[in-house]
Amino acid sequence: MAFSPVGSEVSPEPSGSPGEEADGERELPPPRPGEGLVPGSRLKEVVGASLASLCLGPLAGPQRLGTLVDCLVLNYRLRQGLGWSRDGGAETQGPLRCCGCGRFLGEPVTVPCGHTYCRRCLRRELRARCRRCRDRLLPAGGTNPAAAPLRTSVVLNQLAEKWFPGECERARTGSRLEELLAQGRFREALAAASQALRADSSDLMLRIYRAESYVGLQEYKTAIEDLNFVISKMPNWPEVYFQKGRVLQDSGFVGDALQLFLQCLALDEDFLPAKLEVERTLCDVLSPEKLGESLLKESAWNSPHTRNKPFILGSEVTESYCDLQLCPEQSLGGSEVPEPVSGSLNRARSAHALNSTKDLAKEDGLKRVSSEPLLSGQEKGALLKRKLSFSEQDTVVCEDGRNKHKKQGESTKRDMTLPFGTIPGDLIDVSDFECSLCMRLFFEPVTTPCGHTFCKGCLERCLDHAPQCPLCKESLKEYLASRKYSITELLEELIMKYLSDELYERKRIHAEETAEHSNLTKNVPMFVCTMAYPTVPCPLHVFEPRYRLMIRRSMETGTKQFGMCISDSQNGFADYGCMLEIRNVHFLPDGRSVVDTVGGKRFRVLRRGMKDGYCTADIEYLEDVKVADEEELKKLRELHNFVYGQACSWFQNLRNKFRTQILQHFGPMPDREENIQAMPNGPAWCWWLLAVLPVDPRYQLSVLSMMSLKDRLIKIQHILTYFSRDQSK
Repeated sequence: MAFSPVGSEVSPEPSGSPGEEADGERELPPPRPGEGLVPGSRLKEVVGASLASLCLGPLAGPQRLGTLVDCLVLNYRLRQGLGWSRDGGAETQGPLRCCGCGRFLGEPVTVPCGHTYCRRCLRRELRARCRRCRDRLLPAGGTNPAAAPLRTSVVLNQLAEKWFPGECERARTGSRLEELLAQGRFREALAAASQALRADSSDLMLRIYRAESYVGLQEYKTAIEDLNFVISKMPNWPEVYFQKGRVLQDSGFVGDALQLFLQCLALDEDFLPAKLEVERTLCDVLSPEKLGESLLKESAWNSPHTRNKPFILGSEVTESYCDLQLCPEQSLGGSEVPEPVSGSLNRARSAHALNSTKDLAKEDGLKRVSSEPLLSGQEKGALLKRKLSFSEQDTVVCEDGRNKHKKQGESTKRDMTLPFGTIPGDLIDVSDFECSLCMRLFFEPVTTPCGHTFCKGCLERCLDHAPQCPLCKESLKEYLASRKYSITELLEELIMKYLSDELYERKRIHAEETAEHSNLTKNVPMFVCTMAYPTVPCPLHVFEPRYRLMIRRSMETGTKQFGMCISDSQNGFADYGCMLEIRNVHFLPDGRSVVDTVGGKRFRVLRRGMKDGYCTADIEYLEDVKVADEEELKKLRELHNFVYGQACSWFQNLRNKFRTQILQHFGPMPDREENIQAMPNGPAWCWWLLAVLPVDPRYQLSVLSMMSLKDRLIKIQHILTYFSRDQSK
């Protein structure tokens, strides 16, 4: 791979500046056809900015090169003609498929966003964001001390065991091999992987584990052999290119490893380990010390080992690397390993570092890339103005071990027969998809961090009572505080595909229940607490489980309304009340909530009932009787104006302390209205005044129930007259 001028190329406009994030994950969205592309000369600017950033000192580390990496990957993709995809590179077709690697979903783990990965992808922390929705994935596994435990999704794991027991056994074998590799027991891992391959030679994951074992034993050529075989079968699998790049990096061929890391990122731009390796490599390459060593010391280019090898970022094939580009069936003829190469890029020490490269190239038909001319003094800075390109031909390893050339854009046929593409009908049982709380088919299934799955509504009702899993009793305080109950998409897809009739019936029942909760005259939910008045704010602190459920249903149905009544010793709650309209709900971490409401219509209770612990009622709404006679209306206006003036006088004569408290809680007193009969509940200031007056709730209730504005004004006048006397004293 070599640099070439980029004036005619295109690259994306990077989002953010280098170093915008410090964890290796960058916010550079994938470009789509016809959008987000600018001239490729942008790459030169990014390289310049990255160099300036690295010159700032130790704090400007690899994290500042994220934008440069994104530009390099995009240019790589454009040269290859690769499209953007969110699918896994392994291209497994089946009902249980990992969102990350695309292979069989062994030991499924559902992440907070609702997508499901195999345990292996999460344990190795192969990506920092979900491949489907781009949500950030929490650390889970590895050596991170803050890592969250990986809990297998119980329902999905049971389905996998029932439907595909053979694949589940493969996954368990892989887990045992991972444990051996993590413990550094490479020979045991090698023996176990080889034995498993003798029993099942079609399992490509076993070859990757065996390659890792060979790397641990520093048998790099044999590891390359296994990885080449996997690439021949799954050429779009990003991880295998990363693994191969790691082998070359450990062998000292940094530039060739860099190309493979870029190929991995070209297939999956979110493959975090590859991105981190590229950033580290570029940080080493572009650091001022290394540039001085590589570009300013002519003696480095006069070495007989590098006379015909220019300083090229990620040269595609070097003579030393060709010896590692072995086909899977080829005899290796020795256990020699390459010596690590020092310096910022791969500089081949000798064409004979391994076995004879020329002989191998002739036998295997490997295409070599002609070396570039030596950099002259005027060309020393040109390196930073070039971008990645690669040869028009790639080497593909055939099944029989022979190499052939594949032109750019040519697809490779896959002859892998997938044994888990369909499910026998007799293995699909609706009972496998039942919620353990309501004993009905899952509706909007959500999976808790402990791995158990419930209907979203069922789980929310349980969390109203206690912040713990209903089955295993594990604490769900953090889960409750986040209030992110994401639907488990895979489970919902399985239900839609295999139990469509049952799902249709389940949705019909849910729609009927929602319609029942949406009715604002029949079975209206009642909050039995305090007096509420039309147009007057009524903030509520909701902590009882029954009222948490009631508020949630009011929000979910879209009505955002419920009734408010005061308690009654005989009937449970009063005969009259006021509807409250929810303006905002602020949830607290422990499940409690502060609900901002305002009064709406008045009502009279016709029939009382009970629903899931809270009171309900059939109601009829109240409106003031209109005055039609002109003379009566004139007298009513005079009374209205007199009482309004009396109310203003009383409020202004209050102590500053009391007046301030009223204003903070209820707001200012509404202005006098010109048309006193325009509103069905009469002038708003009457209700505001009734709410702030220190009057017995029973007396207030009697005023609330009045349908005559005249009678209401007379009542308020009596109250104000009484309190005005106290003020004068």
